[in-house]
Amino acid sequence: MTAPFRVCFVCTGNICRSPMAESVFRARLAEDGLDGLVEVDSAGTGGWHEGDGADPRTVAVLRAGGYENAHTARQFHASWFDRLDLVIALDSGHLRELRRLAPTAQDAAKVRLLRTYGTGAATGATDDLDVPDPYYGGFEGFEECLEMVEEASEGLLAAIRAALPAPTVVTARGADHDNRRTAREQHRPQEKESA
Repeated sequence: MTAPFRVCFVCTGNICRSPMAESVFRARLAEDGLDGLVEVDSAGTGGWHEGDGADPRTVAVLRAGGYENAHTARQFHASWFDRLDLVIALDSGHLRELRRLAPTAQDAAKVRLLRTYGTGAATGATDDLDVPDPYYGGFEGFEECLEMVEEASEGLLAAIRAALPAPTVVTARGADHDNRRTAREQHRPQEKESA
């Protein structure tokens, strides 16, 4: 089996938006049967909250939406690009910062903005593709973020599904079966080609 496809969601402190996106997307993968093929995590561009859990408002919104959340905040490091297939920024500031942090142009191309996968982005219905930071606002801001994350997750799931290698069908045959076939082919007389 090939290595899993690896995705990391990134926001500022890794306590609000990116853990929310990680939880939602992990649930979407499980629903789609892809959780064994895709690994998901999250991080922040800064380390201010490293080691902390998700913001209690994030936890409450996720719980109300039926999502699981076990989270410890951490900071994104440039060395992670080597092992990641896709780095999902939650706003345009994160996008710029992550692309500057990328060691190569190929790594910078792995960085995408989450809401570019949403239906509004596909139809050109919105100019602002940021998931706004709810940290300094009320509970409604967290609910709004969850809606944006959920909507964009469907398109992201479709894009990752398309990027995964097609499943290989393997038939189970015993070694004796394969050996008998090889032996028959070796003893088969050569046919002459006709002109």
